[in-house]
Amino acid sequence: MNIFLDQARKTYGERTVLDIKEMRIASGSLLGVIGQNGAGKSTLLNIIAGVEPCTSGKVFYRTEGNESPDFKKMTLVTQHPYLLRTTVEKNIAYPLKIRKWGDDKIRARQDALIKEFGLCPLRKQKAWKLSAGESQKTALARALSFDPEVLLLDEPTANIDPGTVREIEAILKKVNEEKKTTIVIITHNLAQAKRLCGEVAFLHYGKLLEMGAGRDILQTPRHPLTARFIAGELI
Repeated sequence: MNIFLDQARKTYGERTVLDIKEMRIASGSLLGVIGQNGAGKSTLLNIIAGVEPCTSGKVFYRTEGNESPDFKKMTLVTQHPYLLRTTVEKNIAYPLKIRKWGDDKIRARQDALIKEFGLCPLRKQKAWKLSAGESQKTALARALSFDPEVLLLDEPTANIDPGTVREIEAILKKVNEEKKTTIVIITHNLAQAKRLCGEVAFLHYGKLLEMGAGRDILQTPRHPLTARFIAGELI
């Protein structure tokens, strides 16, 4: 799914948190969004996902004249995902049940994802007993259960161990490459952005200052503020 933001602005009272003149996310992209705290990254994801409306401007989906996305084909995973107060396997099955999948198809999809995410010993575990990494893997498996066209991730690997981070990155890369899922991921981990993202966008106080090939942005940024951020000089 192609996504195009045109003069997309979000304000709260007199405070502007997002002001993007133009942003194009091509179908099948794996885009990393970087920037300081308060740069508008989470607001950007919420607007794309339809969780929040633009104060002004438009978000187009598929083509520049099409504003009517099928949000059932998009999913958003937050840094601290909300899991249902039930088992791991029932959390993963939930999106399939509300989409009226048959029991056999649900069971097959459940089993495949539980195996892929290394959750077999935890399939009957209650969600509130999971570690941070286990919770994030469960939330991501649930998000991928129905093969979304667009996957929006807000710091999905923050505060989890390096081994789990690499597991999640490998799954995201596989989903992007094999199923051509459009993935937009917010990350403060520049090494992760370099490993994972084909494209990178840098937000600064709500404005899109630079966007392009991940290797170019992270190694030879054009904008001086991008360079300062990557060098750790902006806090």
